[in-house]
Amino acid sequence: MEEVQYLEAIKRKYPEQIVLVVCADAAGKPNIITLGWTMLCSHLPPMMAVSVGHSRYSHDLIRNSAQFVIAYPSEEQTDAMIFCGTHSGRDYDKFAETGLEPLQSSKIETPLIGGAVANFECRLASSIVTGDHTIFVGRIVASHEGKPGLRRVYTLGPNKFGGLG
Repeated sequence: MEEVQYLEAIKRKYPEQIVLVVCADAAGKPNIITLGWTMLCSHLPPMMAVSVGHSRYSHDLIRNSAQFVIAYPSEEQTDAMIFCGTHSGRDYDKFAETGLEPLQSSKIETPLIGGAVANFECRLASSIVTGDHTIFVGRIVASHEGKPGLRRVYTLGPNKFGGLG
């Protein structure tokens, strides 16, 4: 092993999973943020976590609404996923701009994303500040599967995306 700078070694993390996180403001207007830092963190009860930068519009939406949806985007949603990760919800209606289909959730107010491989409705269970990000832990209150055969999109390297499994 050779010791190298963090920014050099972290390039070895790929492929990295990607999720679309849907949250909403106090008036119910939804926003979508693309995130790579996500994980399952409990089976009993079922929980998932995402890490969101403090400066991101979605950060305060999640904190204030205490609910969010985690969606695994399909390969067909790659362009929308890129748009949602490069444009702020402060300035854009991302459902309208991308053509992603908002679907009614069953347990929370925040919409699901139609055409995704899977969607998880989450109620905020915990959060922890980790430097310039906050990890939001959501208890999964409902889960939804997309149509069979959809392939999840992953980051394969800087600005390189593709479907796997």
